[in-house]
Amino acid sequence: MVSREVTVNNSVGLHARPATFFIQRANSFKSSIWVEKDDRRVNAKSLLGVLSLGIVKGTTINIIADGSDEEDAAETLVGIIESNFTE
Repeated sequence: MVSREVTVNNSVGLHARPATFFIQRANSFKSSIWVEKDDRRVNAKSLLGVLSLGIVKGTTINIIADGSDEEDAAETLVGIIESNFTE
């Protein structure tokens, strides 16, 4: 299991289009992946779960991955957030 901390800095946070893009990438990995904010942890492959965290600009979250491609999954998803959701 790996965990990476990252701060969301794009103007709309992790909502609508950015969340959909993030979830599509998360679903491309075999590992189980979670997004953690404060004391709540949700499945990173679930749009409703991710949106329910209310992640806005400036929020620090943890990306947690567990499985055969956990390192790649965590690094890729952190990279997406750090690049402000550009491909």
